[in-house]
Amino acid sequence: MRKKLCKGLIIGWLTAILFTPFATLAEQEVDQQLVALLKATIAQADSFEDRFDAEVWLMAKSSQLEKFIPDSRERLELLRKIHLAATRAGLSPEIVLAVIQIESRFDPYAVSRAGAQGLMQVMPFWKREIGREEDNLIHVDTNLRYGCTILKYYLDMEDGDLTPALARYNGSYGKTWYSELVLVAWDNWR
Repeated sequence: MRKKLCKGLIIGWLTAILFTPFATLAEQEVDQQLVALLKATIAQADSFEDRFDAEVWLMAKSSQLEKFIPDSRERLELLRKIHLAATRAGLSPEIVLAVIQIESRFDPYAVSRAGAQGLMQVMPFWKREIGREEDNLIHVDTNLRYGCTILKYYLDMEDGDLTPALARYNGSYGKTWYSELVLVAWDNWR
């Protein structure tokens, strides 16, 4: 019995010694890839005031977004685009993240029963209204531009009051259920 226990401990110890360097090496490679990716994303993050702010924001939001988008490259690229579109429109990037979470759960190909498309679930009639029928609302940049502009318009219309502005965005003006969902999600993104 004692011999078997010793033999088992030795095998376990040798296994740990043999495979630990490989695991550590793999973790270092992943970390280095993430570092390189983060640096590239930050270099393109022209909507941030400085690179430190970009790094802090992108890392914090990337970890939150991981449950929706497992691929780190895809996550960081989307976060950069969301931050850019939101700040250009004069919105908090976190409220845009909350709207996207509720509207599409970060699925850029989402289409609702009513026909709303993309991350921010923009209705196609807007393309006709502005004379840009060729725009593709599934395209992330286009969808974010439309969605952020529409949300900012409604927010200005409601003098900065998010509850009615969000209800207008969703087409549920006069009701609060949608706004409440987004505001709860917003608390998690701040």
